Amino acid sequence: MAACMLTAAMRINAAATTGKEYYDSVEVSLLTCSPHEEVYSLYGHSAIRFHDMHKSQGDWVFNWGIFNFKAPHFVARFVFGLTDYELGVVGYKEFCDYYRRWGSMVTEQVLNLTTDEKAELQRLLSDNIKEENRIYRYNFFYDNCSTRPRNIIEKAITGSVKYQPRTDYNPTWREMVRQKTANHHWATFGNDMLLGIRADQTTDLRQQEFLPENLLYDFDRAQIINLDGTVRQLVSDRRMAVEPGVQIIERDFPLSPTECALIMLVVVLLLSVSEWKRTKTYVAVDALLITMTGLAGCVLFIMVFSEHPTTSINLQLLLVNPLHLAFLPSVVRRRKSRYWPLLLTMTALFLIGAIFQSYAEGMITLALCLLTRWGINRHCTKQKA
Repeated sequence: MAACMLTAAMRINAAATTGKEYYDSVEVSLLTCSPHEEVYSLYGHSAIRFHDMHKSQGDWVFNWGIFNFKAPHFVARFVFGLTDYELGVVGYKEFCDYYRRWGSMVTEQVLNLTTDEKAELQRLLSDNIKEENRIYRYNFFYDNCSTRPRNIIEKAITGSVKYQPRTDYNPTWREMVRQKTANHHWATFGNDMLLGIRADQTTDLRQQEFLPENLLYDFDRAQIINLDGTVRQLVSDRRMAVEPGVQIIERDFPLSPTECALIMLVVVLLLSVSEWKRTKTYVAVDALLITMTGLAGCVLFIMVFSEHPTTSINLQLLLVNPLHLAFLPSVVRRRKSRYWPLLLTMTALFLIGAIFQSYAEGMITLALCLLTRWGINRHCTKQKA
């Protein structure tokens, strides 16, 4: 990668010393890659192709989606919104071969740029691949591999880009994420657990372009308004760089989050019937539920301090939070505890919160499990009094 970037930088920089006639042989495109089965790829990908058709400077793809799983504390930094991505440069054939192996389709939109705009874009790309500039603080919704190409293309254009509004498309952040993970129930569950109430806000056109397929759609219909008021289409040609291939579909866990939650509810109800008859609670059931919700709550609580803009206010914390663990000793020892009245209050507030926030799959069922435990403990306590 380093050698490839150095070669690209030398050749792209060399282009800056040539005259404007050089750019007549340059074609600049937006590449949009369809998802494949790796979790990180479910949302698609965008990149910029800089193609010298006379081959004197080569054929390069500028890709803002490079990250390193092996970087120190990668998972922790990702959770807290402190992940650094970087701009990478690879040959066009190598880029296409990678997505061909995964069975992903790559769509190419040739941009209708003037020679001056191509020269300016070349200058911006050359500046971006410098050691001190190529690393950036990644943000899933606001600064990613889709927004970066869009922004640098817009910056190179003399005049302004006018996008056509989509009156029939007004999704929330959560709805767009769910659309991309629709075939992966547990990925959807994880996202919905971490995303808070702000993810249920309706997005505008520019916000929707964090998804590569939305940027592709908008570029197809966009126009460039020149300084003299004349208009030209942003995209001059569209073609298939890589045909869609065969993808190996990896199976998720066989049970969905809803099915797991329903199984848990059935077990809790059956045990509660037995407890009702015997007027005796099974403390192990309460301990298991309290531990599970408390540990999950620790993860959600940590996300409150994340720099991800849509995770700080999460109403699911009303149901799943670290407070459960604080009351675990008193519940296990069967001492009189304030846990059960508090649980009832928090669960009621959680259910009311469903009006304002879309919860993760199975969370309402979990709330029913906890309410059942509140009811059986209240009944047994009254019978013993």
